[in-house]
Amino acid sequence: MAAPKTVYTCSACGGTNPKWLGRCPHCNEWNTLEEGVGEPTGAAASKNRFQALTRSQPVATLADIDAGEIARTPTGIEELDRVLGGGIVAGGVVLIGGDPGIGKSTLLLQAVDALATQMKVLYVTGEESGAQLALRSRRLDLTGAHVRVLAEINLERILATIEAEQPAFCVIDSIQTLYSEQLTSAPGSVAQVRECSAQLTRTAKSGGCTIVLVGHVTKDGNLAGPRVLEHIVDTVLYFEGDTHSSFRLVRAFKNRFGAVNEIGVFAMTERGLKGVANPSAIFLSTHGEPVPGSCVLVTLEGTRPMLVEIQALVDAGGPSPRRLSVGLERDRLAMLLAVLHRHAGVSTGDQDVFVNAVGGVRISEPAADLAVLLAIQSSIRNRALPRGFLAFGEVGLAGEVRPAPRGQDRLKEAAKLGFSVAIVPKANAPKKPIEGLTIHAVERIEEAIEVLRGL
Repeated sequence: MAAPKTVYTCSACGGTNPKWLGRCPHCNEWNTLEEGVGEPTGAAASKNRFQALTRSQPVATLADIDAGEIARTPTGIEELDRVLGGGIVAGGVVLIGGDPGIGKSTLLLQAVDALATQMKVLYVTGEESGAQLALRSRRLDLTGAHVRVLAEINLERILATIEAEQPAFCVIDSIQTLYSEQLTSAPGSVAQVRECSAQLTRTAKSGGCTIVLVGHVTKDGNLAGPRVLEHIVDTVLYFEGDTHSSFRLVRAFKNRFGAVNEIGVFAMTERGLKGVANPSAIFLSTHGEPVPGSCVLVTLEGTRPMLVEIQALVDAGGPSPRRLSVGLERDRLAMLLAVLHRHAGVSTGDQDVFVNAVGGVRISEPAADLAVLLAIQSSIRNRALPRGFLAFGEVGLAGEVRPAPRGQDRLKEAAKLGFSVAIVPKANAPKKPIEGLTIHAVERIEEAIEVLRGL
């Protein structure tokens, strides 16, 4: 049987060419031609394609489609189940990415070992040999008694093994190491990653096997390969954290079977990754006494309220003062400094401003605005905020303090951890007092600064 014809398709305009060129002849874009499998041509192929298009397909009414609860199987790792939305789903495809050595393979090996007691599992490794995987399993003190292992990078052989073994859960580590014999490009190329992912996704959907794909990331932290890879899978998870730190965050950016922006918090130990029951503890510094420039924020990560410490340092700058933020958006910091100057009369135009979120967490919600400004004001005055103080709320360009979603849950979480004073938007003020927590409700940033000066 003749091998499929290879064509090169432009990712910008969709035009095809029989050979690779540095510049697309259709749209004149550079380096956009990607290798792929060409469709069969000829009269017979045209006739078959026409018949397939003209054949009627059954159509259902949306209201008549049975849409019951999706059955989930817990992985045995509570923090991973939280990110997945409660567990794995039969036929689901999960893509997990992260920096090298951050713990992707370790976490999946632990999950496979836990799931092996309730279903048939298969671990396909393309980066390590079976002996290396066994050594890691022994080091993590895992039994591995029911874990099936395949060291292979050929896609066709992997698909044949999945069909023969019929696993309910399969890990592919990693998708960049696989290659299909239908393509001539090297493993890890755009064409190979796209074709292998598509074939594995079809296998998962048709056979009901849950497949987890491990993906490499670029130097910018994004998943390597075509963007279509993130579209064809059901769930996209990212590993975050510094490899020099013992804490790791697993964040969901896409989940067709659950909520997004959920995070799982893990600690790397000698026995692998362990879930952290109280993640707020790792995002709060342990100061003996309150220090200037520190303010605690209650942020939401999915359904979980977490306390994070925001630190600010304002120091004398030169002719071009710097604005640097770690874990927060730099452009938003510049905007907040302008609001602080215009509406509260606090100028930082000739000073360097550094802002940091403790613990390596990334905060994207605007509810951190008020805590950032109060930490900056504390650093400027060189006066520490009271012990047990927290704040949250979005600050607009007009100086107004807007409410944050689920404000009651944030305040209850803070009170549970022993915080006693809070500055919050007026719309988030509780109707009933919260025991042990004094709440100052404000409408504008200048009111919050005034309250801060009186504490």
